[in-house]
Amino acid sequence: QVQLVESGGGLVQPGESLRLSCAASGINFSIFTMGWYRQAPGNERELVAFIRSDRSTYYTFSVKGRFTISRDNAKNTVYLQMSSLKPEDTAVYYCNAVRLGDDYWGQGTQVTVSS
Repeated sequence: QVQLVESGGGLVQPGESLRLSCAASGINFSIFTMGWYRQAPGNERELVAFIRSDRSTYYTFSVKGRFTISRDNAKNTVYLQMSSLKPEDTAVYYCNAVRLGDDYWGQGTQVTVSS
């Protein structure tokens, strides 16, 4: 059974940082592309960042220079370090694992940026 379990969300003030974690089980983690998506109320789910098995990365424009995605294959975990958070970063953040025809999602973790 595949599980992706996110953690690390919470309420922070603008300018602060958070680190999200996603622990995977039931997959050969090292060969999957791991991604973070987010969905704000009333909006569609959007891609935030992903990291391939070769550790190459992609970031959506709005988070470049502020967010960093990384992976620890020994721990089957992907991280999203978020810095200089803005109110518009408020959303439910979802972890995703994808490879060829396999596509898995976590349950999401809430990030709220508010003063």
